[in-house]
Amino acid sequence: MISLGSVFVISLLSATLLPGGSEALVVAQVCLGAPLFWLWLAATLGNTLGSWVNWAMGRYLLRFEQRRWFPVSPAQRLKAEAWFQRWGQGSLLFAWLPVVGDPLTLVAGVLRVHWLPFLLLVGCGKALRYALVIWLAGLACTTAS
Repeated sequence: MISLGSVFVISLLSATLLPGGSEALVVAQVCLGAPLFWLWLAATLGNTLGSWVNWAMGRYLLRFEQRRWFPVSPAQRLKAEAWFQRWGQGSLLFAWLPVVGDPLTLVAGVLRVHWLPFLLLVGCGKALRYALVIWLAGLACTTAS
């Protein structure tokens, strides 16, 4: 079993604009008998903090958008901005969604969403997602045993 610190770091990195996912690691940890509350907390906090990194990039680093290393294309940003403009801050509850979630958190920074509602909305969405992943993994691991 790997440490909960590793779950935190992998969850954080997977929420940034870097490619990757943390769900498989979380499921494996459930099946290996990790303490569920601490697993949920580490994954949720890491993933939420990773999204906050995206928010900070949108807020402070957008001027580098045309650079090759910048992780979101202008087209992805515009699509996320349209989504955000249509659904408002409540759309941050869906920051865990693949493809649109990471650019959405970057756009929240671009549009200067205050950090507190940002963290509350993103954190709630990610907490619910990890609770569901852990619950389903628990069912699957119990059935497989």
